[in-house]
Amino acid sequence: MWRYFLVFYYLIALFVILLDQITKWLIVSKMYLGESIPIIDNIFYITSHRNRGAAWGILQGQMWLFYVITIVVIVAIMYYLYKAAKGKWILGVSLALMLGGAIGNFIDRVIRKEVVDFIHTYVFGYNFPVFNIADSALVIGVILLMIQMVLEERETKEKSYGENGTHHS
Repeated sequence: MWRYFLVFYYLIALFVILLDQITKWLIVSKMYLGESIPIIDNIFYITSHRNRGAAWGILQGQMWLFYVITIVVIVAIMYYLYKAAKGKWILGVSLALMLGGAIGNFIDRVIRKEVVDFIHTYVFGYNFPVFNIADSALVIGVILLMIQMVLEERETKEKSYGENGTHHS
């Protein structure tokens, strides 16, 4: 049964990679760099943007560093997916989303030497940095990982209270 879940998690990662790469291909092939299409004025735009760094453009041009870090992260995620996600579907989905996101941006860095970004939002008037599907999957994966950690902490505390026969707030 566990193998079916593992396949399901890898299919989630594959879906993220395909959706990410198809949307990036559409942006590169149909829009010129810097072009912006309003979807919801002052809130959401599709903007053709490139990033040679990490989040918010930090570490511009340090491609070798991204290659090494990403390979280590991908291997670690695959290891934890196999070892730790058994019976923990939130953790499995979390790791699958992070795996797909990491691979999606890795493909860009290897092939294009830059990451294609296109989701451009203004959050409460703040011009949020342009991002992509892979970035979104990474963020959602991290949020789910934090939820899993909170649930596990709660479960550990409940077991501890049950064993001690007392409950302290």
